[in-house]
Amino acid sequence: MLSVLGLIWGGTFLVMELALEGLTPFWLAASRIAFGAALTCAVWGLRGGRLFTAAPTGFQWLSLFAVGFLSSTVPFMLLAWGQQYVTSGFAGVSMASVALIVLPLAHLFVPGERMTLRRILGFGIGFAGVSLLIGSQALESSGLSMEMPGRVACVGAAACYAVSSIQMRTLPPVDPIGLSAVLLLIGALGVIPAALIVEGIPALPEGRTLWAVAFLGLVPTAGANLLRVTLVRSAGPVFLSIVNHMVPVWSVVLGAWLLSEPLPSSLLAALVLILCGVGLSQYGALRRLFVGR
Repeated sequence: MLSVLGLIWGGTFLVMELALEGLTPFWLAASRIAFGAALTCAVWGLRGGRLFTAAPTGFQWLSLFAVGFLSSTVPFMLLAWGQQYVTSGFAGVSMASVALIVLPLAHLFVPGERMTLRRILGFGIGFAGVSLLIGSQALESSGLSMEMPGRVACVGAAACYAVSSIQMRTLPPVDPIGLSAVLLLIGALGVIPAALIVEGIPALPEGRTLWAVAFLGLVPTAGANLLRVTLVRSAGPVFLSIVNHMVPVWSVVLGAWLLSEPLPSSLLAALVLILCGVGLSQYGALRRLFVGR
């Protein structure tokens, strides 16, 4: 599931590039979340529409809404705004930093996710691989006056993803499809008003843009969100966070394959570093998966 999730999110940038030709950033975020929410809610309704296995407390409902806003509404808006002022390299590295933010948070708030020297070294090696893959673009300045606030927005989006993963792990037993549907629904209720306020009522996009939005809503939003929920609830937020090391690799490989973009010579070295970092930080989980003990 983790590998599939990395492939899906890594390929999302290709489709987003196509969709942005006919749709503004906030409305692209709103459209894909709304489409994903509608589809997931329909499947959830067919399954009975039950969320919690027991009557939830007020605090549990509050936590659920917090996860919804922090996993989609807030980071989508922060990234859409921040990427206007920063380089794509910095945006990529900021998303890879999710793993580094999750590690101390999980140590403090999630039982059994202690921060060990092996995990710290593993995530450090993986992050070095991501930085090598993206190269000096991450350190280049865009030259825009709002660059620093833009960088803060990107890092803030990464922090939102990290915190929401920790919160999701601490929720009581829930139906995974129901949780995925509710989180997307909460995200849609937050992003759509923001898109109206910031960008106004959009013009009707062309057919190619609509197909791109439909794909984004179905695969990297609805489908990937269900995978994300399942992984966090079963394997934990630290295990999920390593997907942020895989996404840049897939993004570069797919861009070179499908769009004939230049393939950096550092790709192989970066891939080795990322895989070594993942293997070192998640040695116990991988051993249980392949050896069975």
